[in-house]
Amino acid sequence: MQTDFRTSFVRDPAGTRHFPALVLNADYRPLSYYPLSLWPWQEAVKAAWLDRVDILAEYDEVVRSPRLHIRIPSVVVLRDYVRPLRRAAFTRFNLFLRDEFACQYCGAVRDLTFDHVLPRARGGRTSWSNVVAACAPCNLRKGSKTLRQSGLSLRRPPRRPDPEELRNLGRKFPPNYLHESWLDFLYWDTELDA
Repeated sequence: MQTDFRTSFVRDPAGTRHFPALVLNADYRPLSYYPLSLWPWQEAVKAAWLDRVDILAEYDEVVRSPRLHIRIPSVVVLRDYVRPLRRAAFTRFNLFLRDEFACQYCGAVRDLTFDHVLPRARGGRTSWSNVVAACAPCNLRKGSKTLRQSGLSLRRPPRRPDPEELRNLGRKFPPNYLHESWLDFLYWDTELDA
């Protein structure tokens, strides 16, 4: 029975998802909030073995080798500080995060794509200041027209976000699963109830 569990635990591809480790920077803040900076348990154990991280919290589960028993880390902190990016990368994910996963024309949160405010056919560029998240119906309605021609208006003008703003926006979208050992490290700077 013990052998069956260990074999399925190590060989099951879903096993890496069962015991993820929250990764904190050397300042004890997550490397990212959305997506949450998580490592599979194997990476956390390897980093601890190589003295790249300190273990702050552990699961009750244990992995064993012939000579060693290690409790699986649930929270690790990097020994060396990783400098945050100075500029936010212009990616589809970061664009949706900037716009809080909502259409910038109607506010819908389904069937999201992106739209050029000044259409490319009219010389619009693919940049932070010209691209917004849009639902498929609004995107089709706008087509290659200007805002005035389409009758649509923006909820917020598009702009380049700074990386700290994106990190803070990411905190609004917690993952489906938060282990109890992570909570003190994820929301330590939120205002306490009186």
